[in-house]
Amino acid sequence: MSKAGDTFERAIKDAECLLDLFNKVHPAGGHPPPEAEVLKRAGLIMAMTAWETYVEDRLDEALEVRLESLNDSKIASLIRKKLADEITRLHNPNSERTLQLFGEYAGVDLREKWKWTGVEPDDARKRLNAYLKLRGDIVHRARSVSEGPTPAHAITKEELKKAFGFLRRLVQETEKSIAT
Repeated sequence: MSKAGDTFERAIKDAECLLDLFNKVHPAGGHPPPEAEVLKRAGLIMAMTAWETYVEDRLDEALEVRLESLNDSKIASLIRKKLADEITRLHNPNSERTLQLFGEYAGVDLREKWKWTGVEPDDARKRLNAYLKLRGDIVHRARSVSEGPTPAHAITKEELKKAFGFLRRLVQETEKSIAT
């Protein structure tokens, strides 16, 4: 596993800790207290931040390997700067942008590599984009207070667990693809 993969694993465990805290505040059964929901929302934000960090760090690592054989330090410096600029503007590593950057800087086409039992590449891309959209919705829109029934939760704990597993698998498949 790459350094980026190791960093991802530590970061996703932080997100899992938030879900564990939610489970301690709200054992199975009944409705959780409204203030406990923030733990699930924060867990998703942390998980997607772990993905974003992974993408950025893994691109850097893969590019450095590719630049080792380059004998022109000025060109290498220019390429590093270009990637740094791209990462500065990344903010939301959706599937299209991620695939493009890995193709350009890591020299690997991941389009058909994000595939595992029960998940086809198109499904993986759609799920990644959906989780990123949900993160954006949570981050950029404050939760409103309203009278009446409690609104639906942004994410259930079951879906959050699925997101953790999905992101882990996406990292594993990316790691395998870059290593070959």
